[in-house]
Amino acid sequence: MTGPDVSIVIAAYNAADTIQRAIRSALAQQGVTVEVIVTDDGSTDTTRSTVTALGDPAVRLLALDRNRGPGGARNAGFAAARGRWIAVLDADDTMQPGRLCRMVSAAEREDAALAVDNLFVLHLDGRIETMFPDDLLARTPQITLPDFIDSNRIFRSTHNFGYMKPIFRRAFLEDNDLAYDEALRIGEDYLLFASALAAGGRCVVSPAAGYVYHIREGSISRLLHRHHVEAMLAGDQRFLARFPLTTGAAGSAQRRRTRNLQETRAFLTLVQHLQNRSFGPAIKVALGDPLALRHLSMPVAARWRRFIAPSLRKTAACNAASSPTTAQDRALRNKG
Repeated sequence: MTGPDVSIVIAAYNAADTIQRAIRSALAQQGVTVEVIVTDDGSTDTTRSTVTALGDPAVRLLALDRNRGPGGARNAGFAAARGRWIAVLDADDTMQPGRLCRMVSAAEREDAALAVDNLFVLHLDGRIETMFPDDLLARTPQITLPDFIDSNRIFRSTHNFGYMKPIFRRAFLEDNDLAYDEALRIGEDYLLFASALAAGGRCVVSPAAGYVYHIREGSISRLLHRHHVEAMLAGDQRFLARFPLTTGAAGSAQRRRTRNLQETRAFLTLVQHLQNRSFGPAIKVALGDPLALRHLSMPVAARWRRFIAPSLRKTAACNAASSPTTAQDRALRNKG
């Protein structure tokens, strides 16, 4: 038997409130055949029984015996995938019905290894917006490695490409031994995307919005901390050990990203010293990295917004009704 066109991998941890909504949106894909692989990452709520209660043969539940983090859970799902393509769906998000057909068609038409699209941002009050301006993606037929790295810098004033949810050609991942860095709990999506591009994968852009990013105002569970940035720096070093970006546009972009992360680490250290009224150590940090001082001039609200994803993981976000026929979903269908 031939496998499905797309394996949709959902890593779930205590996602009982939203997992059925995510699965239903995956099963509703039109124009492609799909399988849905839910990897339960050691949930302590009813996530597993909520998944099995659907009773759909296209849905497979992988119950991990220990918590492996988002990268480990997705790696388990990728290993079990049978589709020609693999798509990642967060357990608290959804997809529009025509999304995967558009993306697969675009990728196969250009013989690409990856494809991305625009995202809807759906607020609980019903507001809907697209993450990227339509004209931006219309002018960006491909995402290149230098552009992707440059986009993923903290404190940028706009959304970056790290928010995008690519689909991957499964054979390309396997042929190049590409997987999530399980040592990372933040930034693992970025590294897999960057690794696929560094390995020679072409990424095409399907400009229409198809992924629905569900958020809740005030749902941020933690601010970005120094150890998060240190983990991203360490992850980048492992990436560079395999893909030494020493020259060209990608190398220049990587040096800017590294400098940005180092500056962010210094800034967070400075803020912590100031909060603790440790002015001596704060002055030492400021003298060691004067560029870190410039972020202190940002308004608190702006700084807060710039701390959120991609460096932060969303917590279980939405408690909206799981039915795909809610007024919000109807509005999205009409918009798409």
